[in-house]
Amino acid sequence: MSQLALLVCLAATLYMTGVIWTIQAVQYPLFALVGPAEFAAFHAAHSARITPVVFVAMSAELLSSLALLAARPAPVPGWLAWAGAACALLTWGLTVLVQVPQHGLLAAGYSAETIAALVRGNWLRTAAWSAHGAIVLAMVWLALARAD
Repeated sequence: MSQLALLVCLAATLYMTGVIWTIQAVQYPLFALVGPAEFAAFHAAHSARITPVVFVAMSAELLSSLALLAARPAPVPGWLAWAGAACALLTWGLTVLVQVPQHGLLAAGYSAETIAALVRGNWLRTAAWSAHGAIVLAMVWLALARAD
């Protein structure tokens, strides 16, 4: 069970790390290039398309991170599992408490200030997912090193 949780966590975390870097470096900066007249439709389409791309992976990442707290591979220290779970909880917290409300404001229409805040604030999620990716890779490395 611990190996399955680790593999699910690895896949979901690395997937989300790639997604968040794409969002941060490509998608969110493009928001500023959409004209105010087209912005509401653009934002609605973005929101409808991005939600299924991230929701399942985010959920799998969180659940597998929490599962690793209860059942982790023997060579993985508890503190590393806790660090990974903290990163997953942080990304969920930032998403729900910061990014979703900002998207709610943007659903009403174009706002250069809100777009800038969205891009700036998303660096925290980008850092948290990147850190979680490194943590999960370290866990896998430790688990594989013991298998040798």
